Amino acid sequence: MTYAGERLINDADSHLMELPDFLTAHADVSIREQLPNLLDALTGQFDPQSYAGVAGHAPEVVEQLVALGDNLTKGPKWHDALGAFNTAERSQALDLLGFQRQVVFSSFCARLIFDAVNDDVAYGAAAAHNRAMANFCNAENRLIGVAMVPLQDVTRAVAEIERVKALGLGAVWIPADAPGGRSPGHPAHDAIWSRLAEMGLPFILHVGSASLTIGDAWMNDGKSDTLSARGGAEVIGSKDLTSIHFATNRFVSTLILDGVLEAHPTLRGGVIEIGAGWVPDMIRRLDHAVKIWSRSEPQLQKMTRLPSEQISQQMRFTPYPFEDVAQLVSESSPELYLFSSDYPHAEGGRDPLGRFSKTTERLTDIEKDQFFATNFRCLYPAG
Repeated sequence: MTYAGERLINDADSHLMELPDFLTAHADVSIREQLPNLLDALTGQFDPQSYAGVAGHAPEVVEQLVALGDNLTKGPKWHDALGAFNTAERSQALDLLGFQRQVVFSSFCARLIFDAVNDDVAYGAAAAHNRAMANFCNAENRLIGVAMVPLQDVTRAVAEIERVKALGLGAVWIPADAPGGRSPGHPAHDAIWSRLAEMGLPFILHVGSASLTIGDAWMNDGKSDTLSARGGAEVIGSKDLTSIHFATNRFVSTLILDGVLEAHPTLRGGVIEIGAGWVPDMIRRLDHAVKIWSRSEPQLQKMTRLPSEQISQQMRFTPYPFEDVAQLVSESSPELYLFSSDYPHAEGGRDPLGRFSKTTERLTDIEKDQFFATNFRCLYPAG
């Protein structure tokens, strides 16, 4: 028996755990020495010396991890997990998990690329990242690798998107910033949205598309004994959780109000590992904005579909395991939400399927199938 059991599951969020040479080993020689130091980002996550020069775990370790069977998610996390950085091991992990498809994101590269010191480094690092991701995913047809593409330089962004498609990757992770100091709906960016739509590549906003933290000033509460869970890859504190979706909410809302989804009805987008409790309210606000402000902002009158319709048809979201999926569906639409394991990150928990099964109990059988499998196909039709 696999972890999935009899249920058909497509996993919208998993991760590979980069080793220190993840970028440099796949970078163009001309940019290699300028790339951000990935080892610095890995400090505290694992002992780099213990993984120096290795391509996977020792055979006896693999044997122990495989022996976990359908309890694999309760086993080691991060770099110590089965398939954390080795494709053959990830295939074994998928056999045990029983997932039909699994989307793969990197863990440590997002802010290194999106906050790069200049565009040469940003696009050079992104190209290296995308080659490395393809190298990890392409030998296993159940894996869907996610590329990274900064958007501030439209010409470079479109060129990298075309390379991403040629590499066989299945989605493009973008920052939640105003690209190049412009709204994402600026006409200058139309070539980006057009190419993504034409190529069938969804854009993805994932934790890491914006800063994970609320800001140091908000952590200064004057109490020396205050503790925070912050630290490491995508590990946030309680205050961070309350605001982690702000940048994504703003990006998606602006994209829609500027008419990008309306203009590109085949464009698809996913919001992954940023939770979904905020989504029904965003949808309500967007519908209100169009209905009310169209009187004073006549460009909104051009919409032939309400934002709620555009989102239902073109976007998908992953709730956190502690969020009530049935409640989200009751406040919005059953088409919107996707299952995610976050394997092998610790934030995914020891039993993501069990937790999501509890919060989907009140859904119909059709709605459950949508959440665990079929909604996934909006972003990844072959899934």
